[in-house]
Amino acid sequence: MNVVDIRIDPFPSQRTLSDLWRSTWEIDGLTDFRAILKRSLTHVAAFHDEHLIGFANMAWDGGIHAFLVDVCVHPDFRDHGIGQSMVEAALKVARQRGIKKVHVDFEPHLRDFYLSCGFTPTDAGVLTID
Repeated sequence: MNVVDIRIDPFPSQRTLSDLWRSTWEIDGLTDFRAILKRSLTHVAAFHDEHLIGFANMAWDGGIHAFLVDVCVHPDFRDHGIGQSMVEAALKVARQRGIKKVHVDFEPHLRDFYLSCGFTPTDAGVLTID
């Protein structure tokens, strides 16, 4: 596989994100991604030959807590560390922007992935990273 380019805050087009959602989750996703991304702390995307193949969004409360959501990698590019690279990049930006706690919720089959990214379980049932 050629090099994957991880980009911070690239604001992919609505069509590009919807295409990734359909490939990843078999749904169309949101009707207006850009409105949400404008309010996010950051978002990270992975590109291969200028094609969007991965995405992660870091929502936040306007203070010191952030919430990692919508992490996805196109099925043809999974198991190459792309998801972890995007999470690492999002966490780095979050720390640079003053975030103290990052939370993530997920489907049970993704638990090992988030643990491998450095998240730890909490009594609240979510994973968090300092």
